Amino acid sequence: MGATKLLVMLPLVATFAYASLVGLTYVSQRALLYPGATLTLAPESASWGESVKIRTPDGETLHGLYSQGKPDMPSVLFFLGNADRVSNYGFFARALASRGVGLLAISYRGYPGSTGTPSEAGLLTDGIAAFDWLSVRSENEIVVLGQSLGSGVAVNTARQRPAAAVILVSAYLSVLSLAQMHYPFFPVGLLIKDPFRSDLRIAQVKQPKLFIHGRRDTIIPLSSGEALYDIASEPKQMLIYDGFGHNDLWDARMVHDILRFVEALK
Repeated sequence: MGATKLLVMLPLVATFAYASLVGLTYVSQRALLYPGATLTLAPESASWGESVKIRTPDGETLHGLYSQGKPDMPSVLFFLGNADRVSNYGFFARALASRGVGLLAISYRGYPGSTGTPSEAGLLTDGIAAFDWLSVRSENEIVVLGQSLGSGVAVNTARQRPAAAVILVSAYLSVLSLAQMHYPFFPVGLLIKDPFRSDLRIAQVKQPKLFIHGRRDTIIPLSSGEALYDIASEPKQMLIYDGFGHNDLWDARMVHDILRFVEALK
């Protein structure tokens, strides 16, 4: 009798454990997707450029750092990865400034110095608000740059605003497809709140596009970036960095490749 009860109980326990794990993942998914979000509203110190505030149409206030370029040169609008900080990019701002190119990097809603809480709809709104703010202050073209999570914000911004070009670093086909890859035993399609479907938006991005990806990236595999590249329209180009992964791409070569792409637009 004991053995029979055990056989009956085991599937029930396994089902309960699975359901609990799925429920926990559902509840905590935004904490996993936006690890850089914080409850503090204090902005980081301005390690480069000017500290600026950008109002969004839905009433949030975004913190950003801004380095103004020369009047006849484009500006870069930078959407960061999900655990990054705008204060980390003084080296990039200085490299752009040495060639007269401006830079605006924003802290998404819920991230340091910005109000609100992050969500896909919120971040896409942030992207549009940042572009509109920069378009008023920049006298020339705007190049949208998105890295990792920010690639989805960049794609959406470029399809809705007249960006001169788009640079996508460690881009994904969609957050949905990444979640399905990392959690193959979960019904991700039913659970995910923020799918970031770049695959459904990239066709509307007609501007020149530069894709940069590390061959050894295990967080957003090269195959995901290549899949997005394959369905993107021309003009486009892709640079694959052998020996590099997800978090080690930023070096002098990448800065040079970005500058070369931006300056070739003139």
